[in-house]
Amino acid sequence: MKINYSKYPNNLVPAVIQDSMTKNVLMLGFMNEEAVNKTEKTGKITFFSRNKNRLWTKGEETGNYLNLVSMKVDCDNDTILVQANPEGPTCHEGTDTCWGEKNVPNFGFLSYLEHVIEDRRYDGEQEKSYVASLFRKGINKIAQKVGEEAVEVVIEAKDDDDLAFLNESADLLFHLMVLLQAKGFHIRDVERTLKSRHKFDRNE
Repeated sequence: MKINYSKYPNNLVPAVIQDSMTKNVLMLGFMNEEAVNKTEKTGKITFFSRNKNRLWTKGEETGNYLNLVSMKVDCDNDTILVQANPEGPTCHEGTDTCWGEKNVPNFGFLSYLEHVIEDRRYDGEQEKSYVASLFRKGINKIAQKVGEEAVEVVIEAKDDDDLAFLNESADLLFHLMVLLQAKGFHIRDVERTLKSRHKFDRNE
């Protein structure tokens, strides 16, 4: 990994720390060559602290370490992107990130759709909402819909109509998301279960 330390005062390059799983940005620090070498050697993210004027391993006082997954530099070789697995909150103020955000998975449009489903479930004004009607009918009806959509996916998978297959897959996923919420869960809970079954290595 070739890094252009000389571009910045005191040979300190910015290092963006990103959660390797959620892809959320946790903090920004600064590294010199010694900090990079120690990070790679120990597997614990180490910075050069401008306040302490020394190397500083994140978590050395609190135990909230950032465990190294990978490091790479940008196209100009002057900024480091560090993928890490955090142990506890990252910010010294006790928050998950230094921007006060929760470090939770975001699945893009699916996360947005989860919020829509939740809003429709509890919004008393949504009398004509299909989602609200499903929740009113109860868990058995929701589970039945998931089963029906699963059968449709299997049927379409055996044909050559890709559009029909994708439409039925979307229907299945949507109703599964409704069922998850009816059971008190979310996509992130399924992700957590999948992660518990998977063995990760440091460079994955």
